Amino acid sequence: MNITMLLPFIVLIGAMFLMTRSAKRKQQQAAAMRNELQPGSGVRTIGGMYATVKEVNEDTVLLDAGPGVELLFGKNAIGSVLSDDEYNRIVHGIEHDLKSDTDVVPDDASSLTESDDSADEAAAASDDKPVDLGKKDATEEPADDTTAAEAKSDAEPKKTDGDSEAK
Repeated sequence: MNITMLLPFIVLIGAMFLMTRSAKRKQQQAAAMRNELQPGSGVRTIGGMYATVKEVNEDTVLLDAGPGVELLFGKNAIGSVLSDDEYNRIVHGIEHDLKSDTDVVPDDASSLTESDDSADEAAAASDDKPVDLGKKDATEEPADDTTAAEAKSDAEPKKTDGDSEAK
């Protein structure tokens, strides 16, 4: 046999070996993370639910998902263990790393494009005045529709039964 015929098989076997090795390493890291679970840790399940670990058994974990809600999960259902700061940020909306001297980005872009004068004008114009959006009342619509239909029918030539006067 020729080395050129064996080369594709060798490359294929090498690629499969590297892929299985990296997958096995990821599985070992996930198993180590699940074995190091401790009560009080914040976790995210593979289904996307955030909870706090209440009790850890050999194959199961008891999670506290809220007041009076305790759920029993298998250890393999834990997707990741979160740090305390990350868990509080996601679940409770608490930010610890915000600095008071940083600029705050506004919720809308109008304050970035308007000057102070135009902001005062916009505030004055926002009084409770009715705005005409060009809509018509329901009583006006039928009258307009019938006159429009009559005008359309007058403009169109009338159809006949196929008799034409031009021969």
